[in-house]
Parts: sequence; C-alpha cells; structure tokens
Amino acid sequence: MKLSLIIPCYNEEEALPYIYEELVKVSATLSDYEIEYLFVNDGSKDHTLDKLKELAAHDERVKYFSFSRNFGKEAAMYAGFCNASGDYVAVMDADLQDPPSLLPKMLEILATGEYDSVATRRVNREGEPPIRSFFARQFYKLINKISDADIVDGARDFRLMKRDMVDAIIELNEYNRFSKGIFGWIGFRTYWLPYENVERVAGETKWSFWKLFKYALDGIVNFSQTPLSIASFGGIFLTFVSFIAIIFVIVRRLIWGDPVDGWASLVCIITFIGGIQLFCMGIMGQYLSKTYLETKHRPHYIVAESNADDPVKIH
Repeated sequence: MKLSLIIPCYNEEEALPYIYEELVKVSATLSDYEIEYLFVNDGSKDHTLDKLKELAAHDERVKYFSFSRNFGKEAAMYAGFCNASGDYVAVMDADLQDPPSLLPKMLEILATGEYDSVATRRVNREGEPPIRSFFARQFYKLINKISDADIVDGARDFRLMKRDMVDAIIELNEYNRFSKGIFGWIGFRTYWLPYENVERVAGETKWSFWKLFKYALDGIVNFSQTPLSIASFGGIFLTFVSFIAIIFVIVRRLIWGDPVDGWASLVCIITFIGGIQLFCMGIMGQYLSKTYLETKHRPHYIVAESNADDPVKIH
C-alpha cells in the first residue's frame, strides 16, 4: 500500500525542518506503507524551494512542485491531489498545526473499511484571537444553514482519504475552489477526529483577518445561492413598501390637503434604497465574476520546477 502526503508551502523555510523531522519519525512507524512526501511550493518568496531541494537531495521520498507564482493554497492542494499516486492520500499544513502523529490513528480507522476518509477538527481555539474565533464559529453556522456543504465547526484541511475520494475531488476541476465545501459536497463516509489546537512551530501565519473574510465569502458564493435569493426578496419587499408609501402620500394629499414636505427624510430614504440597490448589485457581481473566471478555463496552477518523474505541470 502506498501513502501520499501533500504539504502546501508558502514562505515556510523556517517550518520545513520541523515538519520533515516529524514526517520521518511517523513514517518509521508505518513500515507496511510505501510513503511519498509531496511538497507544493506555492510561489514562496523566501528560501522554501532551496530547503526542499536540500531535503530531496538526501531523501528520494521527497517530491517538490514549485509554482511559477503564488496561486493560493487551494491550487497547491489541487496540484498535490493531481500528482499523488498513493492508495491513501493525506493533506496537511507545513506549520505542524496539523500533527503528523495523528496519521497512524487515521490509517487505523480507514483500515476498518467503515469510512472513506478521516478528517480532523479542533476542539478548541486556544492561542487564537477571540474576535477571529467568534467570526469563524458564525461562518460555520451560516454556511451549513444556507448550503449543501457539510462543514463541521473547527474543521481543518488535514484529512486522510482513500483513492476513490481523491479521484472524485480531481474530477471537480472548478477554478474557484473551496476545499472544505468540496470535501463535504462529494459525500463519502467521513470520520471526524477531534484534537487539541496546536500553535505554529515556526514562522508567521499567512492568513490575516481580511484574507479569511474573503475566503469565507468565496465559500458562501461557491456553495450557496441564498445571497441571490436575499437580493431578490429584498427588492420585492422594498417595492411593496414604496407602493404603500405612494398610496399613503396620495391619500394624505386628497383628504387633508397637506403639502408633501420633509426633504431631509426624503434624502435619507433615497440614500437607503440606493445602498440596498448597490448591495444587491454587489451580490450579483460576485456570482458574475465567478462565472467569468470559470468560462476562461485557465489552469489552476503552473509548475515551473519539479523533481518528480512525470509531474502534472499544468491543470
């Protein structure tokens, strides 16, 4: 049996020695498996690629794929899936927030044949800013209510999958990817393995609050049409309200003969309705932009350099 381990990397030169050491340590306990380490360098601006070349020079299990530029973590994960040849495939972060020590337990669960994947979820968020934790929890609640994606609160990208599930993920070659949603959408039997939160071993996080917000927005747009429905119903509601307001003004004028005054309130109403219109147009613009990018059929990634025998360089 072969096990492929996918590790996306972006400016992780400080963390690479630690993750490699842990992977080697865990691999020594998995003597029944042929193991390959697939490091995907997502256009790093530090010496990540040099570190990967050093690792590959003395360990033939290390395969690296270096992008021509930064395509994002989703593209890096997809490149790993496309190039993985194992019967089991795992994806994890390079900062050791996804402990490789869980792999033996994950393999043991899959070996029972009851599940197709083992996914991990954090049971706490110690070390994370409270405001970030709050919004993360609200996002998971929201997306589970408005979409078909089954995403557990605290879910990580760290998971181990059987070959059939990986092939299904590769078949979903949409350009705008949100892997947490894709994992849930394709189905398959998944076991959720809880673990305590682990802080980065080295380096700094690449996910600012703004980047996480944009990522959450992508997830909602990619897996739900509810925002479009909200825009539609909002328009219908405001049209009804304005119709009632027009009748009220006409009746008031005919019965009491009062002049129609109140320019300040009128300006406020116009500004409010204009804001609602722009908000709805923004929602439609998000979906339109996603459709526009999909119709271009651009590749998810471009591999500029690799030590693999026959890498999938463009997909």
